[in-house]
Amino acid sequence: MHVRSFQLGDTSSVKELLEDVLSETCYEETIEAFARQLSWDTELVLIAQEEEQVVGLIIGTIDNNNGYYYRIAVATAYQRKGIGKALIEAMKQRFLQRNVKKIMVTVDVHNEIVLPVYESAGYSAADFSRAAHRLSIVKKVSV
Repeated sequence: MHVRSFQLGDTSSVKELLEDVLSETCYEETIEAFARQLSWDTELVLIAQEEEQVVGLIIGTIDNNNGYYYRIAVATAYQRKGIGKALIEAMKQRFLQRNVKKIMVTVDVHNEIVLPVYESAGYSAADFSRAAHRLSIVKKVSV
């Protein structure tokens, strides 16, 4: 398994992965945030690849000099094999390279179930952001 930055050629594989593992509502929210993050900073979208197949994705963002894990998804057949933790660690390294003030896990109704993965990677309830502050990548942008 290899973790790397997102590349344009990954788009259809990422969409398939997200459709397979996320609810329809979560998929819609995530795909919008994914597109917005790609337009701002592609280095904070990471892919886990097994051979030539995309098996995981993590989307991070930096907002007000804080690093946020926004969404993580691992293909069902590859869950519980350390891929989520590898993605979390790789994103943490990206955040540290950017000298963020603090690293937080964004918590919403869609990712409560994966909080144990973040806990096993060393994060605790104090690192979980359930605040009303919405990240820039998930705010509705008025034109």
